[in-house]
Amino acid sequence: MSDTDVMGRHDIHRAVRAAMAAVPRQRFVPDDLADEAAEDRALPIGCGQTISQPYIVGLMTTALDVRAGDRVLEIGTGSGYQAAVLDQLGATVTSLEIVPELAERARLTLSEQGHDVAVHVADGSAGWPDGAPYDGIVVTAAPETVPEALLDQLAPGGRLVVPVGRVGAVQDLLLYTRRDDGTVRRRNLAAVRFVPFTGAAGGSGTPPLR
Repeated sequence: MSDTDVMGRHDIHRAVRAAMAAVPRQRFVPDDLADEAAEDRALPIGCGQTISQPYIVGLMTTALDVRAGDRVLEIGTGSGYQAAVLDQLGATVTSLEIVPELAERARLTLSEQGHDVAVHVADGSAGWPDGAPYDGIVVTAAPETVPEALLDQLAPGGRLVVPVGRVGAVQDLLLYTRRDDGTVRRRNLAAVRFVPFTGAAGGSGTPPLR
């Protein structure tokens, strides 16, 4: 496959669809938006953040190719919904959230819904070295370039899914895969729009094609 292959809507994996169906999205949005949770669109969750459109969650999760027992790092816990879907698939999930209010709310929601996810208040720019290497890393906000630390924390065969681009512009949803020889392959999945990456690195780094 080429570096510019784009995944269509029919490419959401069956197991991912089942996991998403098992996680009630309405539990991860503000009460006044619960009636809109079934709609295929992003919704505000406070603190200037959003819960992603369900299709995008499905697309990113499919691209990660999660298997039971995989170690997955999420950058940007938000509401906790993406982490819940990953946990439903059997991954061991560590999630980082830079906004303490969102992190605490997500911890509570995830616990109430029976999900075992380690949520930390942290800037995701440096990843989470204590749990590395990871079989998958998913970033739910858009840096302008990819922090090198995230690529360095991928295990052989590991995948990084991240939206990249400027705020207010159409961004690229990219998939990086670490080969066994340590090189990294990049693939463009789709055009997207995400909230900005707010870590100290500000998305600094170089998205290599090694």
